[in-house]
Amino acid sequence: MNGYEFSRRALLGAALAFGLGGTALADGHQVVDSIHFLIPGGAGGGWDGTARGTGEALTKSGLVGTASFENMSGGGGGKAIGYLIENADSNHGTLMVNSTPIVIRSLTGVFPHNFRDLTLVAGTIGDYAAMVVGKDSPINSMADLIAAYDADPSKTAVGGGSVPGGMDHLVAAMVMEAAGKDALGVKYIPYDAGGKAMAALLSGEIAALSTGFSEAVDLANAGEVKIIGVTAANRVDAYPDAPTMIEQGIDTQFVNWRGFFAAPGLPADKLSLYQSALSKMYGTPEWEEVRARNGWVNIHNSGADFQSFLEDQEKTIGDLMKKLGFL
Repeated sequence: MNGYEFSRRALLGAALAFGLGGTALADGHQVVDSIHFLIPGGAGGGWDGTARGTGEALTKSGLVGTASFENMSGGGGGKAIGYLIENADSNHGTLMVNSTPIVIRSLTGVFPHNFRDLTLVAGTIGDYAAMVVGKDSPINSMADLIAAYDADPSKTAVGGGSVPGGMDHLVAAMVMEAAGKDALGVKYIPYDAGGKAMAALLSGEIAALSTGFSEAVDLANAGEVKIIGVTAANRVDAYPDAPTMIEQGIDTQFVNWRGFFAAPGLPADKLSLYQSALSKMYGTPEWEEVRARNGWVNIHNSGADFQSFLEDQEKTIGDLMKKLGFL
């Protein structure tokens, strides 16, 4: 299986396998008193937006009484995971957001833990990936970016809000490989979070930014960037002006799941309440407003099914990273 087959079959297929969001409607009864969301990266990144958007929907719909948020960046997300594990007994009210990088970074040894060391709560959404450029960039399409790369690869760096070999790097590698370029020849510059990567793009330090589509939509709506390619099969309603990679002749599709984890040893009754709140969230107008605003795909899976999905993804991602030279 090559990199493109991986992105098409494993991740988009896995998102579909997760199933569309649950149909249970909120019945007006509060399910959980409070949730403290632990965010493993800085402000402005995809994890930050996912946690805050989920908290917004849960509290506004009345499913959760109050929500609080804590950004704990460092170690490619490993600092927050380590903190949650080491302080498990005092963190039973905490949900940590994470995504595909929890699989990637354990494979590469960025941190010693993996998803098996945590309590798996639920996968909740998918987010397509996007390539963006600054609003004043002469680059207006993927063809322009490829042409700039061909002219001077060293001056056509692609940045991302993740470590080398991380999610944003893998997406950039898959896209460039699908465009007929050597993925290992792409100059990738990592940043700790999406906000810092955005600053680098606007300053001209990087030519393009590999990021989550929901982050790209916010920046495009603010007039700061142009979205030159999205890894969806078809244009996304949240920002229909963004062309897909496919329509530009680059055969790559990709969707990054995001979901929530709790400390190890979380009591079963508390886990059940968290899962119930998240399941009921999908049927609320408050969630639909957040989802549509961010261009997310509703995917939902809890408990044992979530674990099976992660184990399958771990194998598939490991195989791809070996082929691309990241392992």
